[in-house]
Amino acid sequence: MNKADIINKVHDELDITKSEAERAVEVIISSISDSLIAGQEVSIAGLGIFSTKHREARTARNPRTGESIDVPAMRVPKFRPAKALKEAVK
Repeated sequence: MNKADIINKVHDELDITKSEAERAVEVIISSISDSLIAGQEVSIAGLGIFSTKHREARTARNPRTGESIDVPAMRVPKFRPAKALKEAVK
């Protein structure tokens, strides 16, 4: 399932226009992204928790050339599924 499939599902379930469904999906995605950028955690009951994690700086190796590369410290997104989602997927 991709973004277009989600838009179509929202369109079918809520009986709204496709442009309204697309706008709704865009608002949800941008809200989650904005919260993560601000360093906040997003918790959606039944789905899980979106958060960020700090990854330390490290030295990596280019597998093609064998050259060492310095990778800077960064924040990366993280998702922790809810118990209900884990149980449903089993």
